[in-house]
Amino acid sequence: MGVIRDHPELALFLCLAAGYLVGKVRAGPIALGGIAGTLIVALLLGAWTKVKVADDVKTVFFALFIFALGYMAGPQFFANLNRKGLRFGVLCLIELVCVVGIALALAEVFDLDVGTASGILAGAATESAVVGTATESIGKLTGPTADQIGAWQGNVATAYTVCYLFGLITIVLYSSQIMPMLLRIDLREASRRLWERTRGGTGALEADEVPGLTGIVGRTYLVTTGDGRTVDEVQRAAGGLVTVEAVKRGSRLLTPEPGLELMLSDLVLVVGRRSAVIDAGRHLGPETNGIPGVDTPLATRQVAVTEKSTTGLTIDQLRARHPELVSSGAYVTEVVRNDQRLPATGETVLARGDVLTLVGARSALDRLVRKVGAVVRNDATDFVYVGLGIVAGSLLGQIVVHAGDVPLSLGTGGGCLISGLVFGWFRSLRQTFGAFPTQAATTLKDMGLAVFIACTGLTSGPQAWPLLKEYGVLLPFAGIAMVLIPATLSLVVGLKLLKIEKPLLIGAIAGQQCSTPAITAISQVAQSTVPLLGYTITYTISNFLLPLTGPVLVGILGG
Repeated sequence: MGVIRDHPELALFLCLAAGYLVGKVRAGPIALGGIAGTLIVALLLGAWTKVKVADDVKTVFFALFIFALGYMAGPQFFANLNRKGLRFGVLCLIELVCVVGIALALAEVFDLDVGTASGILAGAATESAVVGTATESIGKLTGPTADQIGAWQGNVATAYTVCYLFGLITIVLYSSQIMPMLLRIDLREASRRLWERTRGGTGALEADEVPGLTGIVGRTYLVTTGDGRTVDEVQRAAGGLVTVEAVKRGSRLLTPEPGLELMLSDLVLVVGRRSAVIDAGRHLGPETNGIPGVDTPLATRQVAVTEKSTTGLTIDQLRARHPELVSSGAYVTEVVRNDQRLPATGETVLARGDVLTLVGARSALDRLVRKVGAVVRNDATDFVYVGLGIVAGSLLGQIVVHAGDVPLSLGTGGGCLISGLVFGWFRSLRQTFGAFPTQAATTLKDMGLAVFIACTGLTSGPQAWPLLKEYGVLLPFAGIAMVLIPATLSLVVGLKLLKIEKPLLIGAIAGQQCSTPAITAISQVAQSTVPLLGYTITYTISNFLLPLTGPVLVGILGG
């Protein structure tokens, strides 16, 4: 024990290792997750060893976490500032008003200190970032003594731990099991029907299925009936849905210019959608085996949506606006948003920052990329850009605004969140600078929060037990109520007033709570990614709004 007390770095990383191990334990669809596991271990270890960790460690790692969080959400946050996004944003507003209102009501009725009330809000809303923003705001209060501030900051972590456990269980079970029953739907079948409708009636694949026949193919034909036709005539005869990629005449490879006239016994490689390529064969001649020197492999490009003219279009509208996407043999096969894979259906709406996977002939891709966005180049982190962003956020957090006699400040957490949003959005406009690879940002985000939570738990451990004895019954009740009340209100408003499709609504309610375990459970029940379409919108908005509730609550109760 003495070794751990004298070397806090040992305690810190022991909390991370043991905490993430505890977080892997599952009970049905529910797992605590690494952050809650880390806090539980840190509270126990802190109570046992009374180890001390410098406050600066918490501040630095929380700044890294909150900036990375904002950076990753920035493109989608600004993209959702439109009519559709604001429609889903009503659900986030319901969440915001409910959790702050309930926290204030509990503080008034049960005479809670500001730390306990903030911890209840953070845990019940399952938003770990509130722990950081609230703890930082409490540290800036000028009236209380240093001992009071330390005790209140410890209460944030303890109340968060208990409420998070009950809040997590409630949102997972309520959204994935109970909501479909309240809505009287089979979530799996409803998601399938919605996907079929957006895909024009074609069947949706199960989560563990892939197409038996690939949609994009290349086939080689021997010219017989196509003798005398030009390349352009062949492409137009197939409805403009194919592209001639290569022509071999004897031992020579010819450039397939539109005006090139085909001759008897030429070998022609045609690329496009399967049905169109087969149709093109009727205008050329019999199909042959692939011929060395003629077969051109399909290439892929990861392209980020950066062009303003592309943002807000559906994939079908993108094809209509750029018919050369199809005529040149290039197709959108995947859409990734906020590290979530969305179905690449015709009705999928593209947002700034989305990463599209384009598949097709290499020559076509090279011509089309600049019309959609920019090739993603995320091979190394631009530490100049990231460092400047964190500096800007830290400076922004020092600004204090007085609302009457109440001083309000974003703090380092709120400032870095806003700067992360802005820097992430600005990067999405032109992805030629400011690289921050998704895996690097995710690692920084997860580790920053985990280290911050471990530091908080180690410091708060000694005073956790007295708080649990005093509010042992209230904390679980608050954790459950803070989930059920806003989620139920959102269910009614989303269904009756906003007319959101039921699978999307269930996903959106999980998103307003920023609950990744909930959307995971929902997707497992639905056997579909359709609920993610609603989740990504509310998740992005709530990821910005909920952390700001910490300073607001502290400003009201501590002012």
